[in-house]
Amino acid sequence: MDVAVAGFAYTVSVRQEFSESTDPERSARLVVELAHGLTGRPGRWRDRKSRTLEEALGVILGEIEARAVEDARRRQDEQRARAEREVRWQAAMDVAKERAVRSQLAEVLREEAGRWQEAAVLSAYCTALERRIGELDGAVDESALDSARRWLQWARGYVGSIDPLTRLAGMPHTREPTPEELKPYLRGWSPYGSERRDGR
Repeated sequence: MDVAVAGFAYTVSVRQEFSESTDPERSARLVVELAHGLTGRPGRWRDRKSRTLEEALGVILGEIEARAVEDARRRQDEQRARAEREVRWQAAMDVAKERAVRSQLAEVLREEAGRWQEAAVLSAYCTALERRIGELDGAVDESALDSARRWLQWARGYVGSIDPLTRLAGMPHTREPTPEELKPYLRGWSPYGSERRDGR
């Protein structure tokens, strides 16, 4: 049978100690067993000449109550540990999100700096081409100069289109990082919840 105390159920079984015995005194002896579960506490009581099971009933019930107290404490400890783990996981997630967003912004910055460098090199080329056209004005065929001026005009337009500083740069928009983007910053935590560790 199960005995319930404070939401915990404890299985108690009663059986003959010597069920095969033909001796009526031996076959009348009973054993009460309380399933051990997670405890190393005593869990078996027998009829003895010095004490019957009826006399040990208070001890048995006391043992069930003691186990209920232990189990309640264990449950509270597990709930506290779970809550603490959740707090640590949330703190790790907050840091990971901050770092993943910083990584997004750094990537945008690197892309803009790359475009700016390219624009600066191409702009320097356009300036050099313009100077060269000025140097050769009247010394070469007008159609060649006209072609070079058209090329310079297109090149300056292109440089303006790729130069990120032709307009005032603003704070880029970021997006919510994906779980895969968070993993490198979580130090073993799973991005899917505090109960899981990365890779498990």
